[in-house]
Amino acid sequence: MARLEHESKREVCTQLDAVMANTQPGLILVSEATRAFLDRRFVIAPLAANGKHAAKAYRLAGLGRTPLGVGDQLTPLVARDRELERLAEALEHTRKGRGQVIGVVGEPGVGKSRLFWEFIESQRSRDALILVSSAASYAKATPYLPVIDLLKLYFQIEPHDDAGTVRERMTRRSPALPPALLALLDLPADDSEWSALDPSQKRRRTLEAVKLLILEESRRQPVILVVEDLHWIDSATQAVLDTLVDSLASHRVLLLVSYRPEYQHTWGNKSCYAQIRVDPLSVENARAFLDSLVGQEVATAALKAVLIDRAGGNSFFLEESVRAAVETGVLVGDRGHYRLALPAHDIQVPATVHAVLEARIGRLPPDDKALLQIAAAIGKDVPFALLRAVADLPEEPLSAGLMRLRRTEFLYETTLVPELQYAFKHALSHEVCYAGILNDRRRALHARTMEAVERLYADRLTEQVDRLAYHALRGEIWDKAVAYSRQAGVKAAARSAYREAVACFEQALTALAHLPENRETIEQAIDLRLDLRNSLTPLGEFGRVFDHLREGEILAESIGDQRRLGWISAFMTFHFWLLSDLDRALKVGHRAHAIAQAHSDFNLEVVANLRLGQTYLHLGDHRRADECFQSSIDSLEGDRIRGRFGEAALPSILARVWSVHSLADQGAFVQGIARGEEALRIAEMVDQPYSLVGAYRGLGYVYLRKGDLKEAVSVFERSHRLWRAWNIPTWFFGIAAHLGYAYALSGRLAEGLALLERATEQSISMGDRKAQPFIYLSEGYRLVNRIDDAIRLANQALDFAREHKLRPDEAWALRSLGEIVSRRDPVDAVEAETCYRQALTLAETLGMRPLVAHCHLGLGKLYAHIGKQQQAGEHLATAAVMYSAMDMSCGLEQANAAVSRV
Repeated sequence: MARLEHESKREVCTQLDAVMANTQPGLILVSEATRAFLDRRFVIAPLAANGKHAAKAYRLAGLGRTPLGVGDQLTPLVARDRELERLAEALEHTRKGRGQVIGVVGEPGVGKSRLFWEFIESQRSRDALILVSSAASYAKATPYLPVIDLLKLYFQIEPHDDAGTVRERMTRRSPALPPALLALLDLPADDSEWSALDPSQKRRRTLEAVKLLILEESRRQPVILVVEDLHWIDSATQAVLDTLVDSLASHRVLLLVSYRPEYQHTWGNKSCYAQIRVDPLSVENARAFLDSLVGQEVATAALKAVLIDRAGGNSFFLEESVRAAVETGVLVGDRGHYRLALPAHDIQVPATVHAVLEARIGRLPPDDKALLQIAAAIGKDVPFALLRAVADLPEEPLSAGLMRLRRTEFLYETTLVPELQYAFKHALSHEVCYAGILNDRRRALHARTMEAVERLYADRLTEQVDRLAYHALRGEIWDKAVAYSRQAGVKAAARSAYREAVACFEQALTALAHLPENRETIEQAIDLRLDLRNSLTPLGEFGRVFDHLREGEILAESIGDQRRLGWISAFMTFHFWLLSDLDRALKVGHRAHAIAQAHSDFNLEVVANLRLGQTYLHLGDHRRADECFQSSIDSLEGDRIRGRFGEAALPSILARVWSVHSLADQGAFVQGIARGEEALRIAEMVDQPYSLVGAYRGLGYVYLRKGDLKEAVSVFERSHRLWRAWNIPTWFFGIAAHLGYAYALSGRLAEGLALLERATEQSISMGDRKAQPFIYLSEGYRLVNRIDDAIRLANQALDFAREHKLRPDEAWALRSLGEIVSRRDPVDAVEAETCYRQALTLAETLGMRPLVAHCHLGLGKLYAHIGKQQQAGEHLATAAVMYSAMDMSCGLEQANAAVSRV
C-alpha cells in the first residue's frame, strides 16, 4: 500500500514538473479538474504540453466577459438563426462605414437579452469595442444613467475609484476631455465657461460630447453599443440616443437596443434603422427548447405538452417552469436528462410566469428567501458590499446563501473585481420577489439600504443622491426623503432633464406631507412648488404650473412670507397672461412689483416688469408696455445681460423680443429691426436655445408686420429649425403660427395651412389661450376660398378677443372679417364696411399704424368694387402715404395698383 501511494505521488510530481517546465513567472496555472469551476468567469487558455508525461493543463488568461443578464447557465438558443444573421449583416454594414440601428422588440421573457448575448459573444475576438448598458424600472428618475454606465465602461472606471482616479482614467483615454463628460460623472469641470452655461446649454453640449466621443472612437475601431430595456429609459438618455442616431449613418457604429412593444421612438423613417421582432417560440420550437432542457424521455412528453400550452412559447416561462418542476420533485436527474418522477395526472403547472416565480421563491429555505428579498429591495443590480451591509450577516453564511441563490439561478455574478456585484437573472424575477416582501419589512429594508449607502459612499453622496432618494422615500425616512429627492431634482433640472426633475420634486412633496407642519416645512413646500414651476414650464405643462403656484400662494400668505409671495405673483402674472385673463395678470403683476420695490429685490422687479409689459401689450397699452420693456432693458446691462432670473429664456432677450412686437405693431420698423437684431446678437453670444428661438421669433415678427415676407420666412424658418432640434414646447405656437401665416401670405398655402392648423390645435391643448392663431388660420382659409370656415374662425377670434379685452387682437379680427366678407359672393358691402371701420377706429386709438393702413387699403378696394370711386381714392391714397412713410413696400405696391384701377 505504501509503495502504491509513493508511485502515485511520484507520477503527480512528474506531471507537475512537466507542466511547470513550460511556465513563466506570474502565470496562473489551472488543472483540468479546476477548469470546470472557473471557465464561466475567466478566460481559460490551453497550455502547450511539454513531454509525454505532461498532464492536460491551462492558464488563466483574464477575466471573462460579463453576459447581458443571462445568468450562469445559458439556456439553448432555439430558432433565432435568422435574427443572428440580421445582426451580423448589420455589423458588416457598420464595418464598411454605414452605421446601423437595430431595435429588438418583444414581450418580457422571449429572449431579447439571450439573442444579444449570443451575438456579442460571437464578436468578442474581433476588432470592435463593445459597450453594454441597460435602463432599469427603478431608475427612470435618474437622468443619463445608462449613458453614465457606458462612459464608465469606456473609461474603465471602477465603482470605488476616487475623483482623482476617475479624472486620470478619463484624461488618459481622452486628453481633450470636454467638461460635459466630467459633469456627467459628477466631477468638477473647473471650467468657467461651462459653469456660466444654463441647463439647456449644458444639455446641448452634453448630447454633443457623448455623440462625438462615440463617433471619434468609431474612427479607430468599430463600436457596438448595446442599450437594453428602453421601455424604462429616462428622457435625457433618450435624447442622447436620438442625437447619436441622427449622426451615425456614416460612421462605424452599431447601436443595438431592446424594448417591449409599448415603447415608442422616432427612428422609423431613418434609412439606418431596422427592427427585429422576437416572437414567442412556435409549438415545434418550444418542444425543441424543452427537449434540450429536459431531455427526450418519452414519459416527459405529457409534462412538455402542458408547459408549452401554458407558456405560449415564452422561453423564460418555459425555463422557470422546468426549474419549478425540478425543485418540486416532478423531474429528477441531470439537466438535459431528466426523468418524470410523478404520474402525469398529478402534475400541476401554474398558469402564469409570475405564479411560477412566486412558487419558486416561496419554496426557498427561509434564510435564502430573506437574503433574496434584501437583494430585491436594493435593486436589480446588487453590489456585494451593499448587500453585506444591509444583510448584516457573517461572511460564511452570506457567501453560502449567495451560492445557493446562484445555483437556483435567481442571482448571478456580473463582476468579480474590483468589486463583486450580483444581479437578478431577469427583471421579472426581481419584480416578483420585490412584490412578495411584506410592507413593514420592505420599509425596513429600504431604510437600512439608505443608511448603508450613506456609510459606504460617505465621500460620494452627490453621485448616489438618486439611489438615496429612492430608498429614503420607500423607507419612509421622511426628512431625508425630502432632502435627497429635492437634491436629485435640482441635479436633474441642471441637466435639463425636466421630466425626471418633476418626478423628484413631486416625490419630495409627498415625503414632506408626512412631516409636522411648521414654518420650516411650509417654506420647503413653497420652494418645492417653485422648483416644479421651473421644470414644468419648459415642458409646456401650464395647467400643472398654475395648480402648484396657487397652492404656493396660499401657503405664502398663511405665513406672511412676502418674498416668496412676490415670486409666486410674478410667475402667476405670466400664467394669467397665457390664459388671456389680463385683469388678474395685472393684479398679481402689480403685487409682485410692489413687493419687489418694498424689499429692494432687483431680480423680482426684473421679472415683474417683463410680465407686466407683456400684459399691457396684449391690452393694447403700448405706452405702458414700452415703459416696462425699456426699464428691463436699461437695468440688464453688463453681466446681468446673461442672468436668467428664474426664466427659461434670458429676460434681457425676452424684454427686447416683446419690445420688438410693440414697435412692429406701431409701425416703428427701423427701431424694431434694430432691436430685434440686437436681441439676436445677444442670444447668439450666450448660445442659449430658448433665447435664440425667441430672438428669431421677434425679428421675424417685425418683417411679417412690415410685409417683407421673404425675410420673415427666412427668419422664422431658422427659428423653426432650432425648435425642432431642441423640442421647446413653449415656443411652438409662436413659431408655427407666424411661419404658417408667412407661408400662406407668400403663396405656399399647403405648407402654411398645415402649420397653422397644428399651431391652433397645440395652443388649445397647452392652454395658451390666444385669438391670434384663429385670426391667422381664418386668413389662410380665406386665401384657399374656404369662406365659411374663415368667417367661423374670425368670429370665434373676435368673440374671444372682446371677452378677454385683447384689443389689438380684436382690431385684427375685425379687419380679417372685413377681408373675408369682401370676397364673399355676393359681397356684403355693409358688413364688410362695418368691420373695416370698427377695426380702423380701434387701430387708430391703439396707435397700430400698419393695421390702420391695411384698413384704409381694404376700404379703398371695397369702395372701388361697389362703385364709390371718390371714397375709394381717398382711402387708397391714405394707405399709400402711410405705407410709404413706414417703408412698407409690399403694401405700397398693392395700394398703388388699386389706385391705378380706380
